[in-house]
Amino acid sequence: MIARIWHGITKAEDCEEYTLFMKSEAIPDYKKTEGFIKLSFLKRIEGDVAHFNLITYWENLAVIKNFAGEDYEIAKYYPKDKEFLLEFEEKVIHYEVFADE
Repeated sequence: MIARIWHGITKAEDCEEYTLFMKSEAIPDYKKTEGFIKLSFLKRIEGDVAHFNLITYWENLAVIKNFAGEDYEIAKYYPKDKEFLLEFEEKVIHYEVFADE
């Protein structure tokens, strides 16, 4: 199993609206991809910004490529992200999951 980790930042005042967007549009997109296993969606407000970490779990790298494209290390963004995110990190991080209890 492979974990794919993405990080994003919004204004703190946009935290709840961005959370709703992720729940209503982005998360369903992940879930409909064959080979998707599960996700953990984390948020934290720090001063005037909100940090988001999305950890998705996939069967293997081939499945991730079906979701993200051949260059699977490039972060995938949605058009609506432009309304919220303060920066667009170019890459995501992948880890092989060796224990999941």
